Amino acid sequence: MKKLLMIGRMNELTKSLNNFLQHYFRVQLCADTSQNLEGMIKVVEPDLILINLVGIFGADTAIFATIRKNFPSIPVITIGTEAERNDFLKFFEGEQFENLIRPIDNSDVFSAICRRLELSEEKVLEEGNDVEDDRKKVLVVDDNAMTLRTIKVMLDSKYIVTLANSGMKALTSIGKSRPDAILLDYEMPVCDGKQTLEMIRADEDMCDIPVIFLTGVNDREHINAVLKLRPAGYLLKPSTPERLIETIEKAIADAEGQ
Repeated sequence: MKKLLMIGRMNELTKSLNNFLQHYFRVQLCADTSQNLEGMIKVVEPDLILINLVGIFGADTAIFATIRKNFPSIPVITIGTEAERNDFLKFFEGEQFENLIRPIDNSDVFSAICRRLELSEEKVLEEGNDVEDDRKKVLVVDDNAMTLRTIKVMLDSKYIVTLANSGMKALTSIGKSRPDAILLDYEMPVCDGKQTLEMIRADEDMCDIPVIFLTGVNDREHINAVLKLRPAGYLLKPSTPERLIETIEKAIADAEGQ
């Protein structure tokens, strides 16, 4: 399954396209900013980049320069109005970039992607209906909704990501669908990360799931307290996609090798 990196604001266009395309491609969402973009591209290794131009010229047009300079072999499709396309063409043009004009159907975007990747539309549609999702499952636990959304965006193309905004909801989620790894915040109300990990370790059905702390807590007392519970890692916020995925991959590999 080919991989797409979709850059743009999380508006109705982005949501609609993502819901449609993820049946046929591995889609990774990325905010319309150049911050961490290069690292994201290196992690995802997309076959094609799709850019939603809506509002992007008020955000960070450096993303286009980054892509053109550092990743010239990756085809890029932009989607925008006639005016947005004209703004884009003032700075960037060439064979790497193709511009689609809104309004446009999802099926037309799909056709353009297949054409740029030299894929048979019929074959991609057929394979999309038959494919089973064999990605590893990662549960992200944090009481901050923005953090949950950000991490999900970072990991979505590589893992099946489930979210929980409390320790108790995390335990319920684990009981319904056992994850291959857990990213756990430390500071949460009622049941904090340390208490959540203690309950996971006390349950024989959950105790061997690798748990990685992803937190802003960096004082030695708190770190030493959780290290006694043998977490698979301890990362400080904010973390890069590369660092997150590297730590998750190692944790899962170590757990499977036991």
